[in-house]
Amino acid sequence: MEKLLLIIRREYLTRVKKRSFILTTILTPLAFALFMVIVGFIFAYESDDVQRVAVIDEAGILESGGISNETSLIFSVEDRSLEELRANLESYDYDGILRIPPITNLYAKSYTIYYYSEKTPALDVETLISQKINKRIEAYKIQKLELDIQQLEALDSRVSINPEPLDPETETRSKMTGAVGAVIGTFMGIIMYMTVFIYGMMVMRSVMEEKTNRIVEVMISSVRPFQLMLGKIVGVGAVGLTQIAIWAILIPSLGLLVNLIFGFDTSGMESMGPGSQNIDPDEAANTVQQVMIALGEINWGSMIVLFLLYFLGGFFLYSSLFAAVGSAMSDDLGESQSLTLPITIPVLMAFYIMFVAVQSPNSSLAVWASIFPLFSPIVMPARLAFEPPIWEVVLSVVLLIGTCLLFIWISSRIYRIGILMYGKKVNIKTLGKWLFSRD
Repeated sequence: MEKLLLIIRREYLTRVKKRSFILTTILTPLAFALFMVIVGFIFAYESDDVQRVAVIDEAGILESGGISNETSLIFSVEDRSLEELRANLESYDYDGILRIPPITNLYAKSYTIYYYSEKTPALDVETLISQKINKRIEAYKIQKLELDIQQLEALDSRVSINPEPLDPETETRSKMTGAVGAVIGTFMGIIMYMTVFIYGMMVMRSVMEEKTNRIVEVMISSVRPFQLMLGKIVGVGAVGLTQIAIWAILIPSLGLLVNLIFGFDTSGMESMGPGSQNIDPDEAANTVQQVMIALGEINWGSMIVLFLLYFLGGFFLYSSLFAAVGSAMSDDLGESQSLTLPITIPVLMAFYIMFVAVQSPNSSLAVWASIFPLFSPIVMPARLAFEPPIWEVVLSVVLLIGTCLLFIWISSRIYRIGILMYGKKVNIKTLGKWLFSRD
């Protein structure tokens, strides 16, 4: 046990004290903060490219009301002919001509308008023009068909689902719980996917380096191969937990600091969506309040504990396999592709299943994938925010722990031979022989 602790301590301190670890741990949150600053300035930037558009209203849809201007788009209704405007576009200081042909059928659903300019209009300009003309055509048709505007507005209904429990004594969950759970589940699943790959590959590279440098021959003389492999896995896992814990503190703190210092206005971001110009401030405030209520309804204590269990389970499961593959490597790094492919395929499959689990957490695929040990470290954390049944979580954890122990035993059988094997090309068949070979 003392030797195992020494190996763990050595692996942990060696990596934590490295300049690359310190720089990565500090610079990654700073990079996120810088990204937020850049994105904030991008959305806060007001374009200086002002487009002046001459409008020829042959349909007469602008007679009852004009067309509103934007910061970068100014409309001017013209009485001149299209030919005159096209011939003297620059002298009249216009960038384009918008022609609205007569509306011959009030019951038609689609209409075509024409935009004349030397340059193809940008997509946002096209979208903005289409939205504005569409509203004017609607107003024109309402007037011509002599429809009641209030009655038509009454047809525009918004339906929201507020989940209520069957038992009145049960605490009511807010209607934003599903959306908040989806965001949290996706975030947790992506973290698990990244850590399994990053730190699993770190274990493999560490084993390969020591084998290539012949350092492992000296270490094997003092400790057993199993102790060496397990010490590496635990040491690197502790490094991963340390880095994630630091990021969990620094990234939100820097994000809050950026907001306090720069105070970016998110109205530019909101205006990117369709119909965002009509956002009700009271409705937006109500949405924020519902999100906060949904966050308060989540059992963060059990979620954090389970997340750590799945992190450790997934890390030990896949890191042991990566360690076994690293021990079987020779100087030819090209072998890693064929040997690591069977390990990476389940991780990639679990990553894509995770998105299905977020959208439909109680589907058969999500349930059984969150129980299957090779998928559960990534899929189940994505379901935790939706409070899956306790028996599913317990069964998933038990199977994951059992599979971890099995895979650590399998990897140790391969590790004890592969770590001292040089000059031989290894494949899956060779690993199978090492697994069942006698000491």
